[in-house]
Amino acid sequence: MRLQEIKINADTMKFEIDIMEQKGSFAIVVCDGQAKLTELPHHGETKIITHQGKVKRVKFDEGEEF
Repeated sequence: MRLQEIKINADTMKFEIDIMEQKGSFAIVVCDGQAKLTELPHHGETKIITHQGKVKRVKFDEGEEF
């Protein structure tokens, strides 16, 4: 799976990400007390689909230039 769960500290309700560990571009999606991280494709689109104000799914559409 492309979405990686991010651990949230239950006491403080905060999370910490080391951006130096990540390679390339990435996105963090937060909804209903959950946080997930995904690496963005080099060529393509990443769509965050919502329904009634909540994240329903994350869709990836990738391609490569010829």
